[in-house]
Amino acid sequence: MQMNDSQRIPASREQVWAALNDPAVLKQCIPGCQSLDVTAPNEMTATVVFKVGPVKATFSGKVTLSDLDPPNAYRISGEGSGGVAGFAKGGALVRLESQGADVTVLHYDVDAQIGGKLAQLGARLINSTATKLAGEFFKSFADVVSAKAEAG
Repeated sequence: MQMNDSQRIPASREQVWAALNDPAVLKQCIPGCQSLDVTAPNEMTATVVFKVGPVKATFSGKVTLSDLDPPNAYRISGEGSGGVAGFAKGGALVRLESQGADVTVLHYDVDAQIGGKLAQLGARLINSTATKLAGEFFKSFADVVSAKAEAG
């Protein structure tokens, strides 16, 4: 499954880049995130709970930042296991574009794969849930970053 979109954020590219690399901001913005801990430079472990149709699962896994090009772009990748619910893995290529000193457009291209019980739910439900979760993350991220930018 693949999707792409963009989000306009009223903050400088440097502020957006800093937030993209801040585990506290990421934890706050990832829907269902229970924990996000830095384990090494550019690596984190995460526990996320989410519901897809009738299946609610807790996923534990690893998040890696790669292809870093500060403050322009990076790739964020994750993979996790949800026990009997199955597994999920994927990533997003994130690219920042300045539109003036205090406005940044965040472009993202997401790809994801799932397996196990989740994969049996049907592509339409999975795609709509993934699109919804990605939208929630990037909207929440924009809200958090713009509030930080306004605060100073």
